[in-house]
Amino acid sequence: MSIIKLPLRYEGSLGEKTIYNLFDSGATFSCVSEDAVKGVENLVKLYRPLEIATAAENHYLKITHRVVMDFYWNDIRLSDEFMVIPGLSEDAILGVNTFQKWRIKLDFEHDTVIIDPKVAKAILK
Repeated sequence: MSIIKLPLRYEGSLGEKTIYNLFDSGATFSCVSEDAVKGVENLVKLYRPLEIATAAENHYLKITHRVVMDFYWNDIRLSDEFMVIPGLSEDAILGVNTFQKWRIKLDFEHDTVIIDPKVAKAILK
């Protein structure tokens, strides 16, 4: 199994911070630890908590908060919603929903990610 773990710069309404990210093609949601998001963005409480299945059989996590933050890859500005996971073992995990939204491709041979700068351009009609 290949793992890609890289630092990205994050920005929120409170400030900015470099956070190490696990790029996980097996994760649906993008997630962040509560410690990693401190000083970057305020937590937003979910009206209805979200329960998600983990890799362990019959084990679920209850998510009560989320944040929306911008993040940068080679000066390309991207933005997404991150579920705040209590006790997350990584600072942040980028999941498939984010990959699809921004057309992020994983290059395991070179331990990097590929993002087309054109997908980050806003098109106004």
